[in-house]
Amino acid sequence: EWISDQREGLTLCDATSAVFAYDLPWDKLDVVTWSWQKVLGGEAAHGMLVLSPRAVERLENYTPKWPMPKLFRLTKGGKLNAGIFEGATINTPSMLAVEDCLDALNWVENIGGLNTTIARSEESYKVIQNWVNRTDWVDFLAEKEETRSRTSVCLKVVDRWFEDLEDQQGFIKAMTKLLDTENAAYDIAGYRDAPAGLRIWCGATVQSSDIEALMPWLDWAYATAKAEEERKKAA
Repeated sequence: EWISDQREGLTLCDATSAVFAYDLPWDKLDVVTWSWQKVLGGEAAHGMLVLSPRAVERLENYTPKWPMPKLFRLTKGGKLNAGIFEGATINTPSMLAVEDCLDALNWVENIGGLNTTIARSEESYKVIQNWVNRTDWVDFLAEKEETRSRTSVCLKVVDRWFEDLEDQQGFIKAMTKLLDTENAAYDIAGYRDAPAGLRIWCGATVQSSDIEALMPWLDWAYATAKAEEERKKAA
């Protein structure tokens, strides 16, 4: 309830990693954006914009003192340019990307809609959660569950041996290279500026059975990379 129903300002939400995987509190949100790339598995260059009535009112009653590029103009003559939200384009999009997104939406509808996509994401997250609970070398980067993403699941290594390691990022790089070589996982190293760890995507397009199959590979890659690191130290 930290977003007040009596708020005077606007709530801006980048929902790229949440839409179709969370039940978003739309009554609390005024400007929501998301890319087709994430939960729908589409093209990153395109996305959606949703405006609340309060956001529309703000657009129609506020004129910036600086010139706005055409791409960002949402009003015409002091009124919302409704055509933008009815199919008119500001700039020419990729029609292939549009069709890909429509195909993804048809898939969502065919499998049961939003409730099913949310459930699929939750199932994959629970697989990782169960694995973390029984694995002593790993934990969630976000320790409090209420602040933890269940789509972009970030993990950290908590093994005391790892905490004393000088090149932690190098170890994660070696570990993920093993997984890549075995075609078990691709590009699952954590963000470059984040603590050394792993990041696993659990959006609706991912099968929980695939996440289940990945968990033993993570144990193997960690044990293999650790053994190699200890071998180099002993040499």
